[in-house]
Amino acid sequence: MIGRLTGILLEKNPPQILLDVQGVGYELDVPMSTFYNLPALLEKVVLHTQLIVREDAHLLYGFASSDERAAFRQLLKISGVGPRLALSVLSGLSLNDLALAVANKEAGRLIKIPGVGKKTAERLLLELQGKFELTGASVTAGTTETLSNNDIVNALQALGYSSKEADWAAKQLAKEISVSDGIRQALKLLSRA
Repeated sequence: MIGRLTGILLEKNPPQILLDVQGVGYELDVPMSTFYNLPALLEKVVLHTQLIVREDAHLLYGFASSDERAAFRQLLKISGVGPRLALSVLSGLSLNDLALAVANKEAGRLIKIPGVGKKTAERLLLELQGKFELTGASVTAGTTETLSNNDIVNALQALGYSSKEADWAAKQLAKEISVSDGIRQALKLLSRA
């Protein structure tokens, strides 16, 4: 079992990357939350991994944190959720947002993720109840921060940015920032990206 890789980042083609580990190139699929936090090409990177063995392929998935990998494993335990859908869920929502959506039973947030319909969202909410204490994701995040971040993300999406881009930009901001300042700074970040 391959549990962790440390190597040089050679290629970034979302959602796949190529990692050189002492002369061996590993192709890994990563969630967008990990992808956005990768260093520049030819820089050193450490990823927690999950190997999935199927009849027709051996697939390697990489994660920036062990918490992300644990959430991926939790998602795979749910009937009807395969690696692609689990990766899509982790790309569509941060761990904290996923934990909050599960805790608050917000199926609407899950339905926005590509590949997740109403029935799948309800199954995810049911099966994931109480599972995030294991991953370390904080369900008791500051509610004002969360509301402020949600407002910033919603505003960016209204301006035409994807939910992934909006989430990424909101995560780069200071926690105590006001909504109007947050939107301004997020737009500056997104214009540089």
